[in-house]
Amino acid sequence: MAGAGSSMLYSFLLFIATLSLQEVYRAKLASSELFTILGGFISSLIFLLLLTFIGNYQETCGIRTGWGAVIIAEAVALIAASTVHRVCITTCFLFSAGLLYEVNRLSGMSEPKAKRI
Repeated sequence: MAGAGSSMLYSFLLFIATLSLQEVYRAKLASSELFTILGGFISSLIFLLLLTFIGNYQETCGIRTGWGAVIIAEAVALIAASTVHRVCITTCFLFSAGLLYEVNRLSGMSEPKAKRI
């Protein structure tokens, strides 16, 4: 299992690469309906990568913000989606909500549940 430092570095590098490629190909992503939906999905991946980076940074520093990390990551992803197309904002939000649900479900599986007495 990767440590918090290496996971933070890899997620940041992937965040920068994904954001850069989305901006380079934004004209292509806005050219058709299917590519617009793909642009929203790519923006939701930006959300996931930034959320991973912020979470690992918080774990390294020993601080917690709770929903603050989610809101910051979502705001950045929605701003990135808005540079491509207006519909990308909506699809990014929907895909991000689905990814957040899955991440929350997976994190609940890794922690043992407390037994009730």
